[in-house]
Amino acid sequence: MIKYKLVCKNCSLSFDSWFASSNEFEKLKKKNYLNCHKCNSTKVEKTLMAPKMIKINNHLKIDKERKELKVIKRKIVEYQNFIKKNFEYVGKNFAYEARSIHYDKKKKKKGIYGTASLNEINELKEEGIETSTIPWIKEKNN
Repeated sequence: MIKYKLVCKNCSLSFDSWFASSNEFEKLKKKNYLNCHKCNSTKVEKTLMAPKMIKINNHLKIDKERKELKVIKRKIVEYQNFIKKNFEYVGKNFAYEARSIHYDKKKKKKGIYGTASLNEINELKEEGIETSTIPWIKEKNN
């Protein structure tokens, strides 16, 4: 089977049609069996067709996205390593420790990092305690 884009030379209508082969198209044309479905003219011709290409763009796009994700993941791991070296891990006590530093003016040699719920983070912000969040990749996934 082959698909051709056809055009009517009488009314300029453009349409597609399927044929068993290119020879079949020629046979039907010679016998005047091809006609325009708008004006019924038999002055129907093939036009230039672009071949149907398999889209590899999706695969290229996916590969590009994977590479971008690897770069992002690598950057997150770099941030995590910096934080681990330069800050004190307080685990789930993050909100408590942040309040202690803020209200009690508790001096720490290092800044802190840990985990807090979204609700705890919002409460800290409402109290004027600045926090930052970053995505955290667990070690086993690195």
